[in-house]
Amino acid sequence: MPTVETLSRPRIKPEHRAYRTVDGNVRIGSVIHGIGAEIADPQGWVWTLVEAMDGTRGPSAVVDEVLRAHPGLPGEDARQAMADLLAAGFVDDAGAPVPVPEREQVRYSRGVPLLRWMDLGPRTSPWDAQLRLREARVLLIGVGGTGGYAAQSLVASGVGHLHCVDPDSVELSNLNRQPLFRESDIGRPKVAAAVATLRALNSDVVVTGERREVRRPADLAELVRGGRQVAEGAADLDRDPGPPAYDLLVLAADHPDDIRRWANRVCLAAGLPWVDAGYRGPLVTAGVYVPGRGACWECLRAGEAARRDLRLAPGEDPEIASPRMPWNPATAVTAGLSGGLLAHAALALLTGVPALDPGVRFGINLMLPGDPVLQRTPRLLDCPACGERKTEEQRTEERE
Repeated sequence: MPTVETLSRPRIKPEHRAYRTVDGNVRIGSVIHGIGAEIADPQGWVWTLVEAMDGTRGPSAVVDEVLRAHPGLPGEDARQAMADLLAAGFVDDAGAPVPVPEREQVRYSRGVPLLRWMDLGPRTSPWDAQLRLREARVLLIGVGGTGGYAAQSLVASGVGHLHCVDPDSVELSNLNRQPLFRESDIGRPKVAAAVATLRALNSDVVVTGERREVRRPADLAELVRGGRQVAEGAADLDRDPGPPAYDLLVLAADHPDDIRRWANRVCLAAGLPWVDAGYRGPLVTAGVYVPGRGACWECLRAGEAARRDLRLAPGEDPEIASPRMPWNPATAVTAGLSGGLLAHAALALLTGVPALDPGVRFGINLMLPGDPVLQRTPRLLDCPACGERKTEEQRTEERE
């Protein structure tokens, strides 16, 4: 973790440029809610400090500049304020070397400033988050609408290695919402067409593919382990067959019906973070899960079921309140939004920018623009997947 002493030329990030309010306070970090902050500055020396942190001076020279304008100020106060600004994520090092070739500097010259803008962790270089992404290995299951848009975003953003899995072939009905395919791809395996499109988008990223159907938890566990076979059965998923081959699972498939439950169990067993997304009519959501941190998918689902009041008669199936069809109604808009949210969640977990608390589902209801969708629940101690206090019935079910 960088300290003031390790910075050669500390500067306030360009996106976080400060200004003075009418009452003399210092606002820094932009006017975006969740980023900006306001600092009381009755003596005016904080403003002098942020003005001096313009990337042309070393830390000691910054302090000297403040003390020249405010001779009665203890030097340690100025140095501590500089450290506080660094810890809050408002500072980087203008003298930090650029650790990537010129080609990547140009390619990511628009994305890196956005990561720097959203990053509220102390960093030496604005390229730190991009380097994390460059080193990441991601498993993507499903390259249709949601998965196609997510894959496009991940590859364009510079994820190091993306492995795509899908069992289907391209159909004419896919083309209203699945961005990786063209009419000439009809009848072709989706994975083959998707990999070709993604490789053409960014040749600096390793994109691989596999035409395969996930039919059971063991299939998913094997994919997570990079092809190493795992014995079938829920109890076997609790054994440790070695570390996962990926840094993140991105789930964009909705078949079989239990695939999210399987992903939850498999990722808990492997200690692998995962994200998922999709749409139900005009409701578009994405979920973020990290084993050991916050609610798992099953906790979140149980919490949401407990909050809903469907006013059903006793014994009626809750599924009747939400119609399901053989195919999910969708357009390029709903697929694009869900894929974008999915990619955002993935990038956030891979880079730490922005810092997302896992165990959450968030999204958009297109019927109510401006009305956010946010689902969060505490981790449940008796959760059948991650709970610390399981019932005897749950333990028996796992053994079977």
